[in-house]
Amino acid sequence: MKAGRPDLFIFLIVLFLLILGVVMVTSASFPRALSSTGGADPFTFGKKQLFFAFLSLVMMAIMINFDYHRFRKLTVVFAVLAPVFLVLVLFFGDEINGARRWFDFRVFNFQPSEFAKLALIFVLAHYLAEIGQEVRNFTTGILIPLIYVGLICGLIMMEPDLGTTIVVFAIFVAMLFAAGMRISHLFLLGLGGLAASAFLILQEPYRLQRLFSFIDPTQDPKGSGWQILQSLMALGSGGIIGLGLGRSRQKFFYLPEPHTDYIFSIIGEELGLLGTSLILFLFLGLAWRGYKIALAANDTYGSLLAVGITSWLVMQALINIAVVTATIPATGITLPLLSYGGSSLGITMIAVGILLNISRTTRDNL
Repeated sequence: MKAGRPDLFIFLIVLFLLILGVVMVTSASFPRALSSTGGADPFTFGKKQLFFAFLSLVMMAIMINFDYHRFRKLTVVFAVLAPVFLVLVLFFGDEINGARRWFDFRVFNFQPSEFAKLALIFVLAHYLAEIGQEVRNFTTGILIPLIYVGLICGLIMMEPDLGTTIVVFAIFVAMLFAAGMRISHLFLLGLGGLAASAFLILQEPYRLQRLFSFIDPTQDPKGSGWQILQSLMALGSGGIIGLGLGRSRQKFFYLPEPHTDYIFSIIGEELGLLGTSLILFLFLGLAWRGYKIALAANDTYGSLLAVGITSWLVMQALINIAVVTATIPATGITLPLLSYGGSSLGITMIAVGILLNISRTTRDNL
C-alpha cells in the first residue's frame, strides 16, 4: 500500500509543545543555570534543550520514513535490552538524589526506564497481535505478559521510580484493553495494581510522608509539604494571563526542579490559566488523534503500537499535571515534550515518529 502523508494535526501539536518546551526550560532554569555556571551562562540548560530538540526532530523524521513493521523483527532484541539496561543502571548508573536512574555519558544522560517504555510497547504489540482473541484467556492474556511487565516494573522500582512504574503499568492496561481483554479481568488487574501501589507506598517512609503531605501539606510547610505548596503558589500567582514570560518568582530556588518535574507550575505562573489550559487541550488533541490512528490502522500490530504510544504520552502528561496541581500525591515524573532532558525527549520523539509513520498507512489515510 502506498504511504500517504503523516498526520498534520499531531505533527503541529508536537512541534508547538517542543518549541514551547525549549522556551520554558530556558526561562525556568535561568537561576539554576546562573548558579551552576558561576554566573557565566544563564542559558546553559536552554541551549542544551534546543540541541536536544533539534536532534529529536531528526530522529522523528527518520522514524516517519521507517516502516514500523520492521520493528517487529526486533521484538526479542527489545525484550532483552530493556531489563538488561535496567539492571546495569542499578550497578553503574549515577546516583542523583538517592536514585540510580541515569548513565552519564558527559554529553548527555541516558535513562534506561525511558527506553523500557518504548521497548515494552513493541513487545506487547507483537505478543498481543500474535495471540489475537486469546487475550480473553486469563493465563494467556494476563498472566504471561504480566510476568514480563512485572520484571520491568520491579527493576524500575529498585532505582527507585514509582512514577515511571505507574506509567508502565498504565501502558500495559491500555494495550490489553485495546486488544480486547475481558472487563472482569481488567477489574481484577486494576485491584491488583492498587494493592501493589499501596504495598510499595507502605514500604518506604518517604512515600508515606508524601501521601500525608498530599492530604494536608500545611502540616509540614517547610518539609514534606514544601513542593506542593510552592507549586500551588506558582499556579495561583499566575492568574488568568500569567506574570509574563521570564517573570516567575518560584523558580528562584523556591520550587524544586522547576525545569523538569514542575515545569507546568512555572508555565502556570508565567503564562497563566490560558497557558496551562492550552497545554491540556493540546494533549487531549494528541489523545484524540492518536487513538483515531489506532482505530484506522491497517493491522493489529500497528493499532496496538499507536495505542501504546498515545497512552504513554497522554497518561504521563496527565499524571505530571495531576501531581503539580496537588490532585494526586507526588511521584516525580516529567512532562513529555516540555520538561528538560535529552534521552527522554529523544525517545519520546522517536515514539511520535513511529505514530506518524503508522498514520501514513491508515485505511482512510486520515
